[in-house]
Amino acid sequence: MRNDIKFSWQPDRSSRRCGTTSGVLAVKLASKCYRAASKSIEAVRSVNLTVGSKETVGLVGESGCGKSTLARLIARLENLDSGQIILCGEDITHKTGPSLRRAYTDLKMIFQDPRSSFDPRLTLGASILETLKAAGVPKSERRAQAIKLLGEVGLSETFFAAKPSDVSGGECQRAAIARAIAAKPKLLICDEATSALDVSVQAQIMELLCHLRREHDMSVLFISHDLALVSGFCDRTYVMKDGKMVESGDTGQILNHPRHEYTRTLIKSIL
Repeated sequence: MRNDIKFSWQPDRSSRRCGTTSGVLAVKLASKCYRAASKSIEAVRSVNLTVGSKETVGLVGESGCGKSTLARLIARLENLDSGQIILCGEDITHKTGPSLRRAYTDLKMIFQDPRSSFDPRLTLGASILETLKAAGVPKSERRAQAIKLLGEVGLSETFFAAKPSDVSGGECQRAAIARAIAAKPKLLICDEATSALDVSVQAQIMELLCHLRREHDMSVLFISHDLALVSGFCDRTYVMKDGKMVESGDTGQILNHPRHEYTRTLIKSIL
């Protein structure tokens, strides 16, 4: 198996609480179809997925299998055709306006291209301040908290005044993580959050996510095409192909005893 990225932390599978009533996320029979002229594409097909409290769950599959579409459905950036999204015990499937914004305090997302997730006109610090404002942090405390958050992700105070175009991809992703954890979310969705980075920076970001997950008691849904990354980071893993889940279970079990031929093919690609 590919071993160019190693982690000082390993999943604590003995203490996880997956699939219980204390779960952070439950996706139930989620479906999404895109239609263009006479053609339709079933991007997500009757998908079920759960993330337990303080659990890290991987979602793997090749590009185009529906992983990112599912992430956008969970985050309500797109609407489901059918199914349910339960976040922290609350059905957010049809929420809009203020009630949806309140739900967003429990869920944050970081993306493959961090620069595109920032307003290029704002400094990194100003973007973090906006999140702190939305989270109800008093104005007098926001700047100090923003600088503290930058420090947590390994960025100095000078980055507060930097714009996304002024920093490297890895530095911008660190700032995106700082902004995401500013609201103290219960669930962090990482959608191919390291795939655009070189291997050395990728390893640094993965170590950072490991550390922050423990420090902030977050659950994480880690979406990647890279099974090697998922193997060192996630308690459980789902394998997605053509919009459907073809296998799920303990990450070690999936790696060592895969049941589906597609999973075996993914594993062979990292040997």
